[in-house]
Amino acid sequence: MKRFRLLIVDDEPLIRAGIRDGLCDRDDVEVAGECGSVADAVAALRSGEVDLALLDVELPDGTGFDIIRKIGPERMPAVVFVTAYDKYAIQAFEVNAVDYLLKPFDQSRLVASFERVRDRLAGSAQTLAQRLEALIQGRETLWLETIVVRTGDRFDFVSAASIHWIEAANNYVVLHCGSKDHVFGESLTSLEARLDPAKFLRVHRSIIVSSGRIAAAHTMPGGVYELELRGGVRIKTGRQYREKIRKLLGG
Repeated sequence: MKRFRLLIVDDEPLIRAGIRDGLCDRDDVEVAGECGSVADAVAALRSGEVDLALLDVELPDGTGFDIIRKIGPERMPAVVFVTAYDKYAIQAFEVNAVDYLLKPFDQSRLVASFERVRDRLAGSAQTLAQRLEALIQGRETLWLETIVVRTGDRFDFVSAASIHWIEAANNYVVLHCGSKDHVFGESLTSLEARLDPAKFLRVHRSIIVSSGRIAAAHTMPGGVYELELRGGVRIKTGRQYREKIRKLLGG
């Protein structure tokens, strides 16, 4: 019986332990390694033989999609995404025949996913590469509509349409949704790449605003602006973003 070498990529130690423990009784799988970041996962995939990678969608230094891009679809093993993601991403995974585990998941779902991917490994490597290529290409036009924010054992589904502005806080961001704030474990730059640029505008190195929430703009000394959002919040823009603001104003 062939033993499949598994790489677990998730920044939550408890999730990694749960996956490892859920497969420990199987004779046909061997945990080849565990990683908590994009950089570590790329290094592990380049240095060792892996048959299956369980990739968290959201990691501290990027996403599971970044790992596929850096390695290249033609050199990637089979992939299962481990995610607390929205339904649109899940539909993309299903369409491209790449499995996913939606957090929180139980052992039976983990085992079923492993069986499904093992069956796919019987197909050609070319077919797998084509599916991964289609997945990451389709991902480029799939803007976030829901952000799943985890706080302990609670998962809040935050609609992108409810966000007024977003503020960087080290490797996290704060989603300001009127009277409610949510702390989300992703960098501002990473989140910006997944938001619809027609609806969200970066106006400062540490701030993104919802374009539809801007009520007024005030010129300030030094070539910057102060944006007034609906509800009264005022945000000073960064000088390097002034051309974006001028374009917004029709200049």
